[in-house]
Amino acid sequence: MKGLLTLRTLSEDKILEIIETALEFKNGRKVDFPGKKMVTLFYENSTRTQYSFQVAMINLGITPLSFNLAGSSVNKGESLYDTVKTFESLGVDGVVIRHTQDVYYNDLENIKIPIFNGGDGTSDHPTQTLLDLMTIYEEFGHFDGLKICLVGDVRHSRVAHGNSEVMRRLGMEVFISGPEEYADFTAPYLTIDEAVEECDVINLLRVQFERHQQDMGITVEEYHKAYGLTMDRAKAMKDNAIIMHPAPFNRGVEIASEVAECDKARIFKQMTNGVFIRMAVISMVLEGKL
Repeated sequence: MKGLLTLRTLSEDKILEIIETALEFKNGRKVDFPGKKMVTLFYENSTRTQYSFQVAMINLGITPLSFNLAGSSVNKGESLYDTVKTFESLGVDGVVIRHTQDVYYNDLENIKIPIFNGGDGTSDHPTQTLLDLMTIYEEFGHFDGLKICLVGDVRHSRVAHGNSEVMRRLGMEVFISGPEEYADFTAPYLTIDEAVEECDVINLLRVQFERHQQDMGITVEEYHKAYGLTMDRAKAMKDNAIIMHPAPFNRGVEIASEVAECDKARIFKQMTNGVFIRMAVISMVLEGKL
């Protein structure tokens, strides 16, 4: 099975190669794949990831196809495997999949066309991790020794789980912050006020209301006061420190509205970089380099 499913199986050198390729695309490199077509199969809602992949495809001369989940045979009981096998039979050259199931791709071992993981359950989101790394690399020029704090709903975040593993391998010091009941204690814990003073990158995470089986046990106002990145906390950050967020972000919850677009924020730059990362991943897979 070809494609990009996780970064956990890639070497640090290959991860850096993807980032360098994305930077080449950002600086004007052109690659064209005439006649190719790919489909985005999203079993969860998405704006940035789904349409970023589609823009990347268009930039590479690939025809993007959208999958209408509500009007599909999934509602008749069709399995993920049979849906993907259908598109393979129709002649598409690759599929981008987001699914609620962790490591859903283990059920797709007999699929021959490339699969690009657009997010699986709460496990992983490899292209998000790559665009985060690209944004950090552009800012600092290296990873080794940088301190990053993942702040918020760590337990339910595929971004946190994917980022922490790769960032450690690249030499970054990874910390977590936020409500202790939302934490996976796989990294040292800092309070939000300690994090803004000590860390080079504050990587906020969306509070995933839809994944909480019970009431959060805290009001939005209480969360923002205790754990959110307020303007006062942003002002306490190191001079060259940056703010990141995978988005969508809840203004007034994990981040104050005025902080989202302040001088230290790189949230919309992350979105821009996502197009170039996905161009890099798609082109490298189609060229047999990944």
